[in-house]
Amino acid sequence: MKKRILEMMRQTAGVVSGETFSEAVGISRVSIWKHIKKLQELGYSIESTPKGYRLEEEPDIPYSWELPRFEDRVHYLAETVSTMETARDLARGGCPDFTVVIAGCQTGGRGRLRRVWDSQAGGLYFTIVLRPEIPPAWSYRYNFAASLELARTIRDLLDIRVDVKWPNDLLVSEKKVSGMLSEMEAEADRVGFINIGLGLNVNNDIAADIPKATSLSHFAGRSISRKELLGAFLDNYHQRLTIGNLETVVDDWKEYTVTLNRKVTIETPVETVSGTAVDVDSSGGLMVRLDNGEMKTVVYGDCFHR
Repeated sequence: MKKRILEMMRQTAGVVSGETFSEAVGISRVSIWKHIKKLQELGYSIESTPKGYRLEEEPDIPYSWELPRFEDRVHYLAETVSTMETARDLARGGCPDFTVVIAGCQTGGRGRLRRVWDSQAGGLYFTIVLRPEIPPAWSYRYNFAASLELARTIRDLLDIRVDVKWPNDLLVSEKKVSGMLSEMEAEADRVGFINIGLGLNVNNDIAADIPKATSLSHFAGRSISRKELLGAFLDNYHQRLTIGNLETVVDDWKEYTVTLNRKVTIETPVETVSGTAVDVDSSGGLMVRLDNGEMKTVVYGDCFHR
């Protein structure tokens, strides 16, 4: 109902009367007034006049009705500890495939190796619950597809040169704009769910003491619509997964990466590996030529360009 009311106000530059709303959506004028009041509480600037209502300004908040293709699967939370935790609970409770949990801010956001992810206002923080019917060994493809489609979406929509860094970070001019965390629950030969968590610096004010991070708005030179950006990415990612053909995703991802053929240091839970990144194998592992000439494949860790 909120979506229909907003659509009617967006389609006219003038005032929409309560009677017009009532006839169009089939509810009473009192019910219309209650929906308008709720929209105002949620941040929509709606002028109430004796003749009706006029939409003056909208918040850049990705509420479920702002993402109509996935509206029945989107959960927006103004604040939560972590979208990954909320999504995990929903997944274990049987939520449908491609359920999306979005947070305005996180009080306990985290990255790989349990690092803290600073979830400042102005960013996009969300987790997608996926239920592919695949063996666990293929789960990495969904991570690579997510970072690849996010990079493509930003390039196409904002004309900002975004690159990918192994395993799943996004960089602009060697500065980090996005990180990804994923987790999976599976039985012996079948995935129960894969949760893909993404943090994207969109309109954040990045502190000067974080020199290796940046935001998209810094390079765009303007504020960016998070609703539009998230909607475009979800459309592109969902289409990629619907079409399938993820067998080539690593090769497609390589066309966007700046990790290969350079010196890297990778921190894993058990060791630190340094050398030259040579290739990414068919299972997503980073092949590194060590300083002594030996080859080593790293399947998980935090990668730093040197």
